Formats: sequence, C-alpha cells, structure tokens
Amino acid sequence: MPKVKIYTTPSCVYCKMVKEFFAKNSVEYEEKNVAADTQARDEMIAKSGQMGVPVIDVDGKIIIGFDQPRLKETLGL
Repeated sequence: MPKVKIYTTPSCVYCKMVKEFFAKNSVEYEEKNVAADTQARDEMIAKSGQMGVPVIDVDGKIIIGFDQPRLKETLGL
C-alpha cells in the first residue's frame, strides 16, 4: 500500500470527501491540519505550490483537490 499524506483544514468540505473516500476504500493515510500546524502548511506549499486544500501526497505524487479518478488511478483502486 502506498504511503498517503493529506493536508487539510477542519472546515474544508473537499477534505471531508477525500477522507470518506479513503475510509470507503480502506486507504490508510496520515492527516496534517495546515490550519493548526505551520510546519505542515509550509511543507504542503513547498510540495504543491498551493495554499488551497486538500493536497494529497501519494508516494511523492501530488494530487490537488478531490480528484477521484486520479486518486483511483494513483492508488490502483
């Protein structure tokens, strides 16, 4: 199983959708709350060039937003 990290904020609707997608597909992930963790926020911006969430890191492949087809392809679902 690939290593998955998701950068989120508590109020992000798309972040919740990604987490529900992961739960439904039994994908283990590490969550980083960029609203509370400035180091995680800086890491997310460095990786993606984006300030918006969610940003998903799948073994170094960056997916911005809840791009379900790309997530399925990248995770092999």
